[in-house]
Amino acid sequence: MRIAADEDKCIGAGQCALTAPHVFDQRDDDGVVVVLVEFPAEPDRAAARAAAAGCPVAAITVTAG
Repeated sequence: MRIAADEDKCIGAGQCALTAPHVFDQRDDDGVVVVLVEFPAEPDRAAARAAAAGCPVAAITVTAG
């Protein structure tokens, strides 16, 4: 699986970083999403999918890869 985030769409809600802290973080200055791990390991995949599903502006995409 591959994780990508659209920084232009992100509103800094932070749900991704709360849901999958091993995969996502937020920039200190504006709260925009930072993808820490583009290809998460199996233990983090369910949380990464949940974070993508919970993003209020659909800024996170999960694809096979």
